[in-house]
Amino acid sequence: MKGIVFTEFLEMVEAKFGLQTADDIIEKSDLPSEGIYTSIGTYSFNEMISLITQLNKETNIPPGDLIYAFGHYLFSGLGKAHPEVIANYNSPLGLLYSIEDHIHVHVKKIYPEAELPTFRILDKTDTSLTMIYSSSRGLYRLAHGLIEKTFEHFNASAQVSYELLKEDGTQVKFNIVQNG
Repeated sequence: MKGIVFTEFLEMVEAKFGLQTADDIIEKSDLPSEGIYTSIGTYSFNEMISLITQLNKETNIPPGDLIYAFGHYLFSGLGKAHPEVIANYNSPLGLLYSIEDHIHVHVKKIYPEAELPTFRILDKTDTSLTMIYSSSRGLYRLAHGLIEKTFEHFNASAQVSYELLKEDGTQVKFNIVQNG
């Protein structure tokens, strides 16, 4: 997993729960990296699981809710790190429709070893989008938060619902309908 995800996660923890909580979850997790991340580094996904598990223990917030909140937070961090990607779009549905064919292609150029989820478009209209999220990591709640934040970025809103196609969350169908 790319380091930018770890650095943004720890920034979110510090911003929402304080520096002490960020330090505590690093200290209480068994991290081969010792919690020292660079945005361009690559780290084990298990380290993220450890951090989320410890944050859940510290806050009593369900892991899925923490991951969803992180999706909201991560959008801004990725937008600051790569503003040129978002600048190519003038609508949230346009951006979401282009995740696989443009945005992930751009990401792979910067981070060739990145393991990205896939988004297969099933249906698109001027006001809606249906797509299948697939990832061995099952971070569909992160995707959900990113999708919602995409609409906020464009000063729009949408009804976002999802259906687990596999119980472990590795394949999820998202239905997105932009509000009038």
